[in-house]
Amino acid sequence: MDLMSIAELIADLRALALPSGPTPVLSEGALPPGEVLDRWARAAALAEPSVRGAANWAIRTVAQANGLIPASIHGLYAARGRGEWSGRTVPALNLRGWTYQTCRAAFRAARKLESDLLIFEQAPLEMLYADQRPAEYTAAVLAAALREGRRGPIFLQGDHVQVNAGAYARDPAAEAQRLSDLIREQIAAGYFNIDVDASTLVDLSHTTVVEQQRLNAEVTARFTRIIREMEPAGITISVGAEIGEVGAHNTTPDELRAFMATYRPALAAAGDGVGVSKISVNSGTHHGGVVLPDGSLARVTVAFDALAEISRVARQEFGLSGAVQHGASTLPMEVFSRFPESETVEIHLALGFNNLIFDHPRLPEAVKQEIRSYVFTHHADERKPGQTDAQFLYTTRKKAWAGMKARFWDLPTEVQDAIGHSLEEMFGDMFERLKVGGTRDLVVRLARPSALLLPPPQALAQELAR
Repeated sequence: MDLMSIAELIADLRALALPSGPTPVLSEGALPPGEVLDRWARAAALAEPSVRGAANWAIRTVAQANGLIPASIHGLYAARGRGEWSGRTVPALNLRGWTYQTCRAAFRAARKLESDLLIFEQAPLEMLYADQRPAEYTAAVLAAALREGRRGPIFLQGDHVQVNAGAYARDPAAEAQRLSDLIREQIAAGYFNIDVDASTLVDLSHTTVVEQQRLNAEVTARFTRIIREMEPAGITISVGAEIGEVGAHNTTPDELRAFMATYRPALAAAGDGVGVSKISVNSGTHHGGVVLPDGSLARVTVAFDALAEISRVARQEFGLSGAVQHGASTLPMEVFSRFPESETVEIHLALGFNNLIFDHPRLPEAVKQEIRSYVFTHHADERKPGQTDAQFLYTTRKKAWAGMKARFWDLPTEVQDAIGHSLEEMFGDMFERLKVGGTRDLVVRLARPSALLLPPPQALAQELAR
């Protein structure tokens, strides 16, 4: 399939009766045919920069005309902190590649269960190694939602907006500026949920837990205030904090109390405002799992009692929604039902989807070999001492997306359909176990999306003015 031009995109928009002017707005319900959305989504992912930007804008504009609006989950989490709902764990889906097609599968599964309580997230490192900036990710999610008939709030999240401890020690102002620029880009793309991760600054050499968490809490408060100053009018961005680095020791309730003892005064000193709504902890998992020499995964024991107790303390003592679980997508599926039982409020899921796609029996062997070759050619310097080929490939192949984007878009239709069907089944099983079925009314009642004026990018605006 050839990539489209701005002229072709404008023809599509004119067919929807897009008016002229500096900030053109489509009439309510204006929706292009499915094959046009497919072309726009492809252009948003693969076209040259000016066409990519124009396609991103077109998708967001059509989405808004159809009531599909990026939103903050803050209202839902504040209600959870007040005890207005319980027994559900919100899946945050982190999709590193083939995002449009994977999101379509997620929305198909969600439609069957009326699962509207979903988050689509992206971490900064994934923007780089998947060659997918926030605006492109947003376009893929919204185009997929439109294609599958989804309407209502869409929760987009910046995951692991992480402070680099070494960079912060050398130049705190420069590191703060780097993350501020990233947050600004995320908000512009409709990421109205942002997880600040300053847990890298936790210093266990101190004798008291309060001192161990102090710098983490102070920096998190600073970035909470930065986010509040950037957020659009009428939107309260949901901000998350992290007190336990995933893969380290299990987080304790006292660490949460120590963090909050510093965080709240630090936020007030920074200018006050709404604080964090959730807290990420470590409970025994690792990002991507623990890979054995043969490439298989070691069995992981999750500290569900710790998750339950921290979630209880978070709600009862601080009015937060609860604990957030990272690094869980490679756990056995039967374990997922235990997260809502422990009142874990949110779970971050990533590598399991990646594995399903890359290991799918219908994915041609030639493509699997291309993935392997890409990793061993472009990332050999990242191989750790003692890693087997299987371990190295498993831990690194997610970085092949940058070189495989077009290859996956061009897979035969029957292959794409087979992988999409398997993804849909996985999503459906997860959503059921996490108890997010039947959440449409809850989301409609507690989420308050605000439509924003979206001026077209300069290249498109110039053509529209002719």
